[in-house]
Parts: sequence; C-alpha cells; structure tokens
Amino acid sequence: MINRTKYTIKEYDSFTKNPDVKLPNLHYMPEPIFDCLEQFVLSNRQVSDTDPLELMVVTSKRGIGKVISARNYVGVITMNSGAQIEILPKLYSRNAESSESETKQVFLKMLKSLLRMPFKHFNVSSLNQEKYSILDIFIRMFVEEAYNLVKRGLKSAYTEHEDNEYFYKGKLKFAEHIRLNAVHKERFYIEYDVFSADRSENRLIKSTIKFLQKVCSSRKLQKDLYTLSAAFESVEFSTDYNQDFAKVTDDRNMSEYATILQWCRVFLYRNSFTPFIGSGVAYALLFPMEKVFESYLAGQLKKNLAHPKYSLMTQHRLYHLYDEPGQRFLLKPDIVVTCAQGTVVLDTKWKMLTPDGNHGISQSDMYQAYAYHKKYTAQTVILVYPWTTEVAEIKDPIIYRSKDGVSVQVYFVDLSEGSDGAGELSGLIEEALAGF
Repeated sequence: MINRTKYTIKEYDSFTKNPDVKLPNLHYMPEPIFDCLEQFVLSNRQVSDTDPLELMVVTSKRGIGKVISARNYVGVITMNSGAQIEILPKLYSRNAESSESETKQVFLKMLKSLLRMPFKHFNVSSLNQEKYSILDIFIRMFVEEAYNLVKRGLKSAYTEHEDNEYFYKGKLKFAEHIRLNAVHKERFYIEYDVFSADRSENRLIKSTIKFLQKVCSSRKLQKDLYTLSAAFESVEFSTDYNQDFAKVTDDRNMSEYATILQWCRVFLYRNSFTPFIGSGVAYALLFPMEKVFESYLAGQLKKNLAHPKYSLMTQHRLYHLYDEPGQRFLLKPDIVVTCAQGTVVLDTKWKMLTPDGNHGISQSDMYQAYAYHKKYTAQTVILVYPWTTEVAEIKDPIIYRSKDGVSVQVYFVDLSEGSDGAGELSGLIEEALAGF
C-alpha cells in the first residue's frame, strides 16, 4: 500500500522514531520511514569533497534515542513507499517565526532567482501553499506548461524510420532485406522519413509525466498527469535522456518548448544543486540555503543598482590571498559592487545570529572579511545575514573597525513578505560608495 503521508519540518528541527517524546521542534516519524531517511542521510554524508554544507545529521540523545536533524538543505525527499519529507527554511515575520504558508511563499520567491529554476514569471501567490508540498507546487507549474503546450498542439517533425514493409518507399536496406526476405518476396526492408510527433522534445516530456506520476502526492495532480499522458499517446518514452536533450531543436519555431524542457531537466536529472543517492528514495530535490540566499540577494541588488555607473559581480575571482610562489588561496566573495568612487564587498551568510556578545559571528568569517577589505581596497565589507526575531532588539548598526582602516558592517536583511530589506541594503551600498 502506498503511503502518501507528508512530514514537514523546518531547518534545525528534528525527527524521532520515539512516539513517547513530546518536545518542541521534535517531530515523530514512524520507524520504517525514519530508518529509510537515516540510510539516505548516511549515504550522502559527503556530498562533495569541497562542500561544507550538511544535508542532515544523525545523532543520539539520552532518553530519546536516534534523532535526525535538518541542517543546510531545504526541499523535498520522496520515499519509494510514497511518504514525502518536506524541509522548509527557517524564516521570520515581524512578530514570530513565519507560518508554513508564508515560508513557502518567500522560499519560492527566493528560488525564482536561480537560473536553473524555470518559473521566473509564475505567480506563486496564486497557489495554496498549505495544500501543496514544494514538490507538488513544482509539478503543478510543469502541468500548466504542459497543458498550454497541448492546447497549442504538439510539434511534429520528420524522423527516420526503418521497418520490413509490404510497400516500397525511401531507401532499401540491402543487408537487412536479403537476410529477412529471402523467402518473403512481397516485403521490403526500407528506411524512410515519417512526419510524426515522436520527436526528442515530446519524448522527454512524456518521460517526465511518467516519472512525476510516481512521486506526486496530490490526487488532483495525479489526475492531471494521467490526462496529459493521453495527449502523448503517439509518442514513445525517452530511452536516453542525454541523447534526446542533445537533439532538442533550439530555434524560434520551438520557443514554446523552452520552459517545459527546463522543467524536464529539473525533474529527470534531479537538477537542484547536487545529485543525491539512496536506495530507498524515489526522488530528492534539495537546495542549499546558503546558495539560494546568495543568489536571491544578488538578483535583488542587480535590480536596485541598475544604474550604468554600478558594476555588480558574483563569485568574483580576481584576487588570491598570496601571490608568491605563484598565486595561492583564491578569494571568492559572493558579491562585489564597484563604481568610480570605489568598491563594496558583500558576503552572504545563511546563519541565525544572536543579540549577545559577538552575535555568533564566527572568527573565520571575520578573517575572511578582513582579507576581502585589504585585497579589494574596499570602502567597506558587508556581512549579510537573514533577519530573525532574535536580533530584533539590536537597534544600532554593527560596524567593526580596525586601526589600519578596515571596516566591516553586519546587515540583517528582512526576507518576510512585503519587506524591502534588499532595498535598504542597496541604499547602504550607495552611501558607502558615495563616501558617507
């Protein structure tokens, strides 16, 4: 029996398979699903040699037993059993932690900034976020694109076809004809062109529909996918995704396929940021919030600092920490804004700070900011963190200065719906570059 249960937690919350534990931010999960999730986490413990971000961590607590805690990645994991685990980012509105609906709204808005996510112009506010999981919201976007395509009509093309026919057309394949038709004089083994909808683009869409039917948890979407599959009845399934994507026609006549084929890449290649493995997992679409936060802020700042006098670069790779012997230890700040007056360097940090002491800012982050200031001869370096209710009582700007002229500012960007935290950050950059 397929288990369509959805288990939703936020960053830093945890799962337990102990049904007797009743603690805030600790959520019960049945043992078979918990064990499957644990195996998935352990299989992906080293996502890459250079990526310090953690998917989830497995620990053991006295009186509770094993606990699986969410860390840097958010998104959806769908088990082979049908159970779905949804991990949402921890976001805050002005008074408290954001609700599930608000969190999804803001998260989807942030995801729009990622180049590989094909829903730049989709109105996410029209969706019932509480009803749908993040994965089902993506599937709905795909379904709407597919319906629009079907309404306009699937594109057909001439494709090569060969078969043993009772008629003659095209080109006779001599070797196959002699081998198969020595006693069948009435047949011809021929190769000819057929005008049909069975082309690479449609095969990829049909394969995506089939795949989504396995991982979708919404009955309404399941029905929509079934209806769509009927429209592709004359199309074969893709047997080689790489080969079919290589054959995709990229011209004006096929422009209406562009967005839906992006969705096909996302789903068929599990195209979030990192490939995940796990025998008990049917699908995992997970995003590291550090990179999502950086991409979102860069996109907002590009809009706000659109004047030609400003130049904004991301993941800048101009300087190394040392130049001899040979260049060593590449510096790679997240965002660099320059103009005739000077340079401002920004480094985004997806960390929840506190109002006390050094606010939880790590020493390594400060070393990094110091190096950026020196190498870029920057007016200032800005460390950007998400705003939380924890830091609401901090009224004065946090600015660190050293006697050798280094200045590092800490800025908390409000990500809640309706706020203009990125606009205020743009103003701060403009002031720094104006020499105030």
